[in-house]
Amino acid sequence: MKFWQALKEAIASIAANKTRSFLTVLGIVIGVGAVIGVLSIGQGAEASIMGQIESIGTNVIYVFRGNRAEDVTNPKYLTTADADALANRARAPHILNIASVLSGQSSVRFGDESAQTSIMGVTGNYAEVIDLKLSEGSFFTESHITNRSSVVVLGPELAERLTGRQTELIGTTVHINNYPFRVVGVAAAKGGNQFSSPDMDAYIPITAMQLRVKRQNVPNAVDFLLIQAQDSNSIDEAMHEGRTLLRASHRLTSRQPDDFTMTNQEDMLSIANSITNILTIFLAGIAAISLLVGGIGIMNIMLVSVTERTREIGLRKALGARKFDIQLQFLTESAMLSVFGGLIGIGLGWLLGKIVGAVAANSGTPLVPEISLNSVLLATLFSLAVGIFFGWYPALRAANLEPVEALRYE
Repeated sequence: MKFWQALKEAIASIAANKTRSFLTVLGIVIGVGAVIGVLSIGQGAEASIMGQIESIGTNVIYVFRGNRAEDVTNPKYLTTADADALANRARAPHILNIASVLSGQSSVRFGDESAQTSIMGVTGNYAEVIDLKLSEGSFFTESHITNRSSVVVLGPELAERLTGRQTELIGTTVHINNYPFRVVGVAAAKGGNQFSSPDMDAYIPITAMQLRVKRQNVPNAVDFLLIQAQDSNSIDEAMHEGRTLLRASHRLTSRQPDDFTMTNQEDMLSIANSITNILTIFLAGIAAISLLVGGIGIMNIMLVSVTERTREIGLRKALGARKFDIQLQFLTESAMLSVFGGLIGIGLGWLLGKIVGAVAANSGTPLVPEISLNSVLLATLFSLAVGIFFGWYPALRAANLEPVEALRYE
């Protein structure tokens, strides 16, 4: 039997039992749709997270207190004195800028509106280090830091929530932790996700943060430091120089491990990429289970079909049809059911991605599901493999029927 003849007969058989065929492939439809939908959402989430990390800059190094790798006990706090030590250009020529950050949660109020959000106490060069753009006004200066001025730069989403607008806010007053702060700028939108949204942050001088929002037990302690290297090619040199200066600042001996952790954008990108990949694979694996369920449904229907068409199989074999011809006929029908389900599933996965993207857009989450050709091909080929695998036994059973026994049926 030629393949095209087997294909023609398979189409006729499927068309003759439309309802049964649709219910048979429903598991494949759901499985393929779920796999493509999950993969597209995972790729969109990965692109969103990567974009936000990269938007900070590829030449930024983070310094945190403690060193989990070495199990350091009682690590010293990072302080503004450490930032001053790192700013020594003579000993650290590859370090361009240092920014100190002290973060906390507090209420921000404007009139009758209020919001609980992140307050970032930072130094004046913070905006330059992380490439923070402003839609209006200006970032605070070193004089604001020195004078402990009560000034604030609002994130655009926070400004919108409090005042109903993102413009013409310069000079207005908001209350942070019940202290009045004068708005000097509004940041440009950077986007966010369900874990963090910089557009909801408020930025104030680190000295004002220490005085009015977050009092520290350790004088001049900060939560973390940001080091800006000269360029992306100077990251390793800047990290080496920074490590040397911080060890000296903390008076660590050669036998003592670092009591701080330094990480750069590449490390963060690698970690974020690993996490999103693991989650995507895990969720896709769960979704793929429905493909196996769909395959079992195909096997069940094909076994029923063999029983229903026993007399037909006997006539074909009596007229000279080979085992291979019978196998090809049933395998083709099984594969076609699976491919039809896969094609409908692709459309379902695309629709699922669009729905999730629309929901994310309405909630302000920068998530745009991305359906790649690889995910479509993977789901389609996998569904075809499922159809062939689960159709093999019914086809083999049909091919092994004895013509005399088959003709006796009924």
